Amino acid sequence: APTPGTDRAATPAAATAPKDETADQFIARVNAELKAMYPQMTAAQWLSSTYIIDDSKLLAAAANERYLSQLNSWIEQAKRFEGQEMSPQTARSIQLLKLGTSMPAPSDPAKLAELTRIAADMEGMYGAGEYCTGEGEARNCRQLGALEDVLRNSRDYDEQLEAWRGWHTISKPMRDDYTRFVELVNLGADEMGFADAGEMWRSGYDMSPVEIAAETDRLWTQVKPLYEDLHCYTRTRLAAEYGEDKAQVAGGMLPAHLLGNMWQQDWGNLWDIVVPYENAGKLDITSALESRYQQIHAQKLAQHTGDRSPSSLANIEHEAQEAAARQMTKRAEDFYTSLGLQKLPESYWENTQFIKPRDRDVVCHASAWDMNMEGDVRTKMCIKPNEEDFTTIYHELGHLYYDLAYNKQPPLFQAGAHDGFHEAIGDTIVLAMTPKYLESIGLVDAQQQSEQALINAQMRMALAKVSFLPFGLMIDRWRWGVFDGSITPDQYNAAWWDLKAKYQGVAPVEARGEEFFDAGAKYHVPGNTPYTRYFLAHVLQFQFYKSLCDAAGYTGPLHECSFYGNKAAGAKLQAMLDKGASQPWQSTLEELTGGGKMDASAVLEYFAPLQDWLKQQNEGQTCGWQASADASPAKPAAAPAADANTKPKADAAADADAAAKPKADANADSDTDGDKAKTEAKPAGEAERG
Repeated sequence: APTPGTDRAATPAAATAPKDETADQFIARVNAELKAMYPQMTAAQWLSSTYIIDDSKLLAAAANERYLSQLNSWIEQAKRFEGQEMSPQTARSIQLLKLGTSMPAPSDPAKLAELTRIAADMEGMYGAGEYCTGEGEARNCRQLGALEDVLRNSRDYDEQLEAWRGWHTISKPMRDDYTRFVELVNLGADEMGFADAGEMWRSGYDMSPVEIAAETDRLWTQVKPLYEDLHCYTRTRLAAEYGEDKAQVAGGMLPAHLLGNMWQQDWGNLWDIVVPYENAGKLDITSALESRYQQIHAQKLAQHTGDRSPSSLANIEHEAQEAAARQMTKRAEDFYTSLGLQKLPESYWENTQFIKPRDRDVVCHASAWDMNMEGDVRTKMCIKPNEEDFTTIYHELGHLYYDLAYNKQPPLFQAGAHDGFHEAIGDTIVLAMTPKYLESIGLVDAQQQSEQALINAQMRMALAKVSFLPFGLMIDRWRWGVFDGSITPDQYNAAWWDLKAKYQGVAPVEARGEEFFDAGAKYHVPGNTPYTRYFLAHVLQFQFYKSLCDAAGYTGPLHECSFYGNKAAGAKLQAMLDKGASQPWQSTLEELTGGGKMDASAVLEYFAPLQDWLKQQNEGQTCGWQASADASPAKPAAAPAADANTKPKADAAADADAAAKPKADANADSDTDGDKAKTEAKPAGEAERG
């Protein structure tokens, strides 16, 4: 099998590499060059995300092009050392280098430039996307945040459907660009010795591509019964709210627009519909945060001595929104510092985008950024005073604390142990946000110890964590099929909905033909952020949580553990963060948890009380769903195989840690949005929310 890069034309940089350079010297030089160019790349991407104009997109595309050209050059230069003796650390560094982007670029300069332009354009389309109705003075345009508010707060079936339809119009123009994007990244992957870009992505887990695909299948098999129980209960409660005829799509699937989230990945906004016990353990965090915002707003109004023009009132409202967002972020930082971790640097508070600016389009999708590999960390959000954004802040700060911890590592090791680790850190902290913790910070009332309060607390967490699991799996199942050709462009939308039906039991209430490109309405698709990391993170976070609870000396039921303020748990967490990508993830996991294998048993232990309760509630119900062509409004394509091309062309790729990307192109989603789940319009930059 050819080695990655063997058919890549020699680059000028390769020709000028020092003649007698050793492998160790080569990696030292790459680390130095990478760190030197990194701030320019992240600055361009930051501008592109926080000032969406043609000029900033041009700068971002040019920076990404420079990075990818340099990466191609480094990979070409690395070929000189194949078969040579070298230290394990250098060998690992070269492997990480070869898998240093999720957007493998063709060596042809024109095609590389085309790829980076398309990537920047697609992210710009997403960030500036809006749904408009009416004409002239009656014209009304809404961006994602406003449309999400409808799904979050409205219980009007038609209003929700319109908002859901509206957002899914913004991705229609992306289809041709995405089709070409796939062709170009597959060309780049082929030049590097992979069957396609999906196989390259799956080569980043210190195991073979077929092994990681099988791992995700195994983990899903562990948790699927729990999801099916939640799905069945939710369908029953939706029927009580909307009527049996509107609460499900043929085959028993849930309507896509009724789950309180644009992508059906987090059902937390259904709390008022699915709450198990109305008056047990009130956990209305959103109302508490909204009340705090109103207090800040009233205070600023009282302090204002100038005119009360619409402009000045709008300024006061904006100032209050930012003050509330900063207050929420300070509270999240407090959890990390209570464990003994450092305070965020002052530059964080100076440079972060806390809320949506009034004067320009920005990418509101939450993300965490390491700008220079030595302490300039930031988040980019459009924070609103609600529970979802509050927990997202805790998630994003997890990325930053990982960044700050491994900044002492060489640049090629400045990444997560694998990309799922990066996404799991902040969510491990979210698991420790127990009702008692929320009570201690004044967000919920004193909690009564009762079975009903416990079930309410578990349901609150399951609506975020359990509902996400199949979604975390299906996005890359779709892309793996797109990359390997088993899903062709004329099947993009049908295959998307077939996989959502198969894994999530979710469907649209009307046909979604190939005139739509519904995959593009999810940030991580136009942003080219691999998504399997989020599924893995939703398993790992429970393993991490259980381990930190053990370190804190906790011995009670797992779901009641909060290690807030425990320095022993903090020290164990810090030790893991410090390692970065310097060793195989199995070793890092074993040091933290005592075992080197990902396992969902902690998920089941945590939710055991809820699962027992759900089974009781579902007695007599017909659970499950039929994800067949007959049950889906749009004709589905055949689902791609779990791993269509499992044998890497490059044997060495099998045990590389690709997803732990070199930071130069690694930081990217939150949804919630890892090792910087990078968005691949990016050469560098962000760790996004899933």
